[in-house]
Amino acid sequence: MIVLENVGKTFDGAGSRVEALRDVSLKIGRGEVYGIIGYSGAGKSTLVRCINLLERPTTGRVFVGGAELTAMSERELRNARKKIGMIFQLFNLFASRTVAQNIAYPLKYGGQSKSEIRDRVRDLLRLVGLEDKENAYPSQLSGGQKQRVAIARALANDPGVLLCDEATSSLDPQSTLSILKLLKKLNAELGITIVVITHEMQVVKEICDRVAVMEHGLVVEEGDVFSVFADPRQKITRDFIDTTSNLSKIYALIDEGSPVVNLKPGQCILKLRYLERNVSEPLVSTISRQFNIDANIIFGNIELIGDAPLGGLVVIASGASDDIDDAIAWLQGKNVGVEVILDARGVSELPDTKCNVKVACVS
Repeated sequence: MIVLENVGKTFDGAGSRVEALRDVSLKIGRGEVYGIIGYSGAGKSTLVRCINLLERPTTGRVFVGGAELTAMSERELRNARKKIGMIFQLFNLFASRTVAQNIAYPLKYGGQSKSEIRDRVRDLLRLVGLEDKENAYPSQLSGGQKQRVAIARALANDPGVLLCDEATSSLDPQSTLSILKLLKKLNAELGITIVVITHEMQVVKEICDRVAVMEHGLVVEEGDVFSVFADPRQKITRDFIDTTSNLSKIYALIDEGSPVVNLKPGQCILKLRYLERNVSEPLVSTISRQFNIDANIIFGNIELIGDAPLGGLVVIASGASDDIDDAIAWLQGKNVGVEVILDARGVSELPDTKCNVKVACVS
């Protein structure tokens, strides 16, 4: 549906040159919800604007629905853009026009009669759940309602693609979930391809099928959401994941010398990460029974990505050192990532946790 081939974008300023995009190649399938994530300045907003050529790439080619946009004349491009809807962080509604007038705006020069436009607007209002706001003005709406109006306007010409540039960044958490639920509904009912630009990992978890991670104008990691979250390869991806998982809190507790992580001789702290979609096997109870280990769960973070559970646990393991090693090997055989955060096995006294506990990693 959307193909980017070696896309680059350079901005020339007063004596300076900025490479916003560098040799980006992506393929986004028809009907897919595709996330592009990165910190500010990563190039993600420039990339999405290159998809509909609001920014013309310096190098490379862009295809949407099999047609090469980068080879089109301005007139051809204007027609092609009618089938590519776009919504923004700040809604971009006309303050002096009603909700119905805002939604009708893209239909103004489409050759439809007033009654046809009115019927289309009312259909879109029902679709986004704003039937009672037809004659309201943007100033009378909440942030979530304004974004629903913007979505309805973007759908006016029945596009095959919807581009969402930080569309939930200015919304409260409840409104964000409401908009994401609406986007999922539109994807399911209309089969529309959705590209989501965001710096919020929770948005990607909630709605996307696949995700690309951007840094310094490059796509540094790409894949289905579960695989990228379960086994991130790049530091920036791991940093993003840490913002939505409490498993990383273990390191702060250790640095603070929290009593929660004060180990007794023979104990160790294990961080377990699920790397497969099927985690129906009771891992903790199994290693406790099979290897005669006490496993005390400090905290965990388990959530669903699609229909698959993802996350992990941090546990304090107590038992014979060889039994713990055997349990770790067994877990790894089940494709569970195991990190030994703190290890007090073989230590006879622990007057100061920070000084006497060795840190190790098993992968």
